[in-house]
Amino acid sequence: MIKVGLFGYGKAGRAVAQVLQADPRFDLRWIAKRTAITGRQTSDDRATAVVGLDAINFSDWLHEHPVDAMVDFSVPQSLQMYGEDLRRRKIMLVSAISAYTEEQLSYARSLGQDTRVLCSPNMTLGINFLIMAAKLLRNIAPFADVEILEQHFKEKPEVSGTAKKIAESLELGTEKITSLRLGGIVGHHEVIFGFPYQTVRLTHDSIKREAFGTGAAFALGELARCDTGFYTFEDLLMKKLREQLSVA
Repeated sequence: MIKVGLFGYGKAGRAVAQVLQADPRFDLRWIAKRTAITGRQTSDDRATAVVGLDAINFSDWLHEHPVDAMVDFSVPQSLQMYGEDLRRRKIMLVSAISAYTEEQLSYARSLGQDTRVLCSPNMTLGINFLIMAAKLLRNIAPFADVEILEQHFKEKPEVSGTAKKIAESLELGTEKITSLRLGGIVGHHEVIFGFPYQTVRLTHDSIKREAFGTGAAFALGELARCDTGFYTFEDLLMKKLREQLSVA
């Protein structure tokens, strides 16, 4: 069983916590959030410590509450808070932060020299499979017109980090991204290929935020089987695909 710590306890973090607590492969030992309120978060017969980061010295906390892996659904600045502790203790990291600066992402890559690190702006299995499929189709038909549509809840102000990742993967500029903000939508991404005489649409809808939890669980399980290094979600999917092809 992999002992896990979780950074971030917003809407996505709560959903991820529920999934990890229900998965027998993992033992969610603690959840770290900004506020100084501490307590217990219970799911079925499991209880997880909830701690406020401004009330503790994190290095001391980690020494007293060791884990094998950390999952981060918080803010980009958290990386500097725990990075060196992860490096020293060889703790795996699965980060779902979508707004890292180039400097922060470079630092995350440096952690991969000493431990196993995965960074993905979207932690759902489906969206990462969509990116793989879109890249394949783009390589097959580079002449096709391509547009990206992303739809999210009204409160999301910025362009989706996932949409930017899709555009980057397809070597497209951000002007190819159309954004809509509507009530009731968790997350929708669509890649539209315009061919002569036909149209291909690759779509992904996040129905509930627990999808991030199942993706994080997949990433943790696969990362535990990897060597030390820096990985993307696509790296893990390609590794899985090669394994499947080798036994086909």
